Amino acid sequence: MKKSLAEFFGTFWLVLGGCGSAVLAAAFPDVGIGLVGVALAFGLTVLTIAYSLGHISGAHLNPAVTIGLWAGGRFSAKEILPYIISQILGGIVAAAVLYIIVIGNGSDIGTFAANGYEEHSPGNYSMFAAIVSEFVMTFMFLLIILGATDEKAPKGFAGIAIGLALTLIHLISIPVTNTSVNPARSISQAVFVGDWAIAQLWLFIVVPIAGAILAGLVYKFLRTE
Repeated sequence: MKKSLAEFFGTFWLVLGGCGSAVLAAAFPDVGIGLVGVALAFGLTVLTIAYSLGHISGAHLNPAVTIGLWAGGRFSAKEILPYIISQILGGIVAAAVLYIIVIGNGSDIGTFAANGYEEHSPGNYSMFAAIVSEFVMTFMFLLIILGATDEKAPKGFAGIAIGLALTLIHLISIPVTNTSVNPARSISQAVFVGDWAIAQLWLFIVVPIAGAILAGLVYKFLRTE
């Protein structure tokens, strides 16, 4: 229960901090934080939770991470479902809080930082480009997570490496899909946007998980002596 609660609050913070910065602050007149600011916000959410709640649950904050760690032999299969449920619920509650804030000045939620491709991609990138981007970004994210948290890695620096990795991933792929690499983050925003966001949600669930599984298997191979 404590681990599940930690995952709930951690994912809540990731969605509120990352998507909140995208919806509220990215294009704020004259002083908006832009793409770089949003990328940094996502990285900071992971960094702060890694050092505050990571010792309780491991700070996965992401169903793809949980499944990728299992594929890499670093997580128990029996804990996968409780973690994923907690992550999705945490994301949805954060999106609900963000929704209340956004409409507080009479604004429409717009795209609500939802993930998309083709006409719903920030840069109008194709579905194939979105698949490649999400797969590769999640694959590399999991490799970094597995390596940074390895028992042979330098101690105490995993949160920094992982947070900076997520920042870099967003710097690369926000123009392509608004960056998912996290099914819980995608589900939480799609629930409130509905329509096209729900129709395209499959990609942001299936592809990150596939990339994470491959990364887990590859890292397990690399660590085999």
